[in-house]
Amino acid sequence: MDVLINEYTPYFAIIGDIIDSKKILDRLLVQQNLSVVLNKINEAYMQSISSKFMITLGDEFQGLLNSGRDIIEIINAIEDSMNPIELRFGIGIGSITTQINHDFPIGADGPAYYNARKMIETQKTNKKKKMEIRTNISLKIENDFILSDLINSIFSLTTLIKASWTSRQREIIEAYTRCEGNQKHAALMLGVNQSTIRKVLNASCFYEYRQSNQMITNALLNLTEKSDV
Repeated sequence: MDVLINEYTPYFAIIGDIIDSKKILDRLLVQQNLSVVLNKINEAYMQSISSKFMITLGDEFQGLLNSGRDIIEIINAIEDSMNPIELRFGIGIGSITTQINHDFPIGADGPAYYNARKMIETQKTNKKKKMEIRTNISLKIENDFILSDLINSIFSLTTLIKASWTSRQREIIEAYTRCEGNQKHAALMLGVNQSTIRKVLNASCFYEYRQSNQMITNALLNLTEKSDV
């Protein structure tokens, strides 16, 4: 189904890329796993998706959202499902100047995709020059450089927090998240004391990480609300 674009609406393009994919021994298996993960994302977040996520070029994938509400959740879900495979994400926010095909993201064009592509290429270039800021997520908003820089600074901090987590901390945080923030239920799921859950959440700076992500989500939601006024 094609959608005609008549007036300005901010769309949220996400382009993802597997880091150092040529060094992966079984690239076919990784791509197959990624395809399964993206299909699950398409089902779980169908209300927010304007054009479905799918693998596009080589080890890249992309999708288009109509709101910033689920961006952080979607990226985290893809990252966690593909762990330990490393990914990078470029987020572009802006208009779409072509028709949008809900079932096939290739072919759509406009500033949202230009900005997402720019962020992916910038990350690649910085890594080659050994100038990489420690983040695997970067964002560019059409005509709003200040907000883009602020959000990217938060992304850098959340990346540092997440990179410091041990495998055990990740396991506990994922259980806590699946239990919708209930420490007691997470403890029962993992067969540990509730105090263990509490200590890990505090030691891993999980609450700071969560609050930072919520601030990003609120800022992106505000962009959508402005366009509805």
